[in-house]
Amino acid sequence: MATSNPAFSQSPAFRNGTAAPSAEQLQNLYEAPSATAVDTDRMTVEDTIRKTAVSFAVLLAGAVVGWWVPGLWIVGMIAGLVLAFVNIFRNRKKLPSAGLTLAYAAAEGVFIGGISRFYEAFAGGVVVQAVIGTIVVVGVTLALFASGKIRASARATKIFLIAMIGYLVFSVVNILLVVTGAVSDPWGLRGSFHIFGIPLGLVIGVLVVIMCAYSLVLDFDAIQQGVKNRAPRAYGWAGAFGVMVTVVWLYLELLRIFALSRN
Repeated sequence: MATSNPAFSQSPAFRNGTAAPSAEQLQNLYEAPSATAVDTDRMTVEDTIRKTAVSFAVLLAGAVVGWWVPGLWIVGMIAGLVLAFVNIFRNRKKLPSAGLTLAYAAAEGVFIGGISRFYEAFAGGVVVQAVIGTIVVVGVTLALFASGKIRASARATKIFLIAMIGYLVFSVVNILLVVTGAVSDPWGLRGSFHIFGIPLGLVIGVLVVIMCAYSLVLDFDAIQQGVKNRAPRAYGWAGAFGVMVTVVWLYLELLRIFALSRN
């Protein structure tokens, strides 16, 4: 029976009298490999890893620029903050954007490069220590997650969110105390207050590193769930963005810990 719909009538596959596939053609179709997630444009762990690697390559390039161009880190900090919020809110309603993710990586890299040079001038060698520490924490967390030894749980996530709010409040109060001159120490309460002779900043820093590690677990779990849910391939950029935000946070905290320990 003929069809008047041009979408079908113009295609030989839907015309009357089209020859049926031969036995050889049917056998070739049967023996052909199944379509992979990439073929169906679905999110995969491997593709997300590639996107994450590209993002960190861009971040590293931005860090080199930020290291050698004085003052540019301020622009990178502001741009990175704006792009972070843009990515967060966009990813809730639309497909993640490769351009926005890489733009965030570049801006955050410029900020990281500039702030790293500042810390290096203040306490030589802390950048190398922070880089090594970051790699170790990420590597160990990934290995434990891949082996199934650590997993995200509702209770742990609730504790993590409460701790995040508490740390955010402490950070804001600490900045205000330094800016207003209420605390003379440049580190604020982190350096002026001690617990059994240990600066408060080091105690909090260790706790924050643990928080960062759990945040990575949440990132890895989200990527795993995205793959299981057969999310569109573009969501690999959302996974890359999430991991990048956590790793940058971890690096900055380790940078501060090693610098404070020199004091």
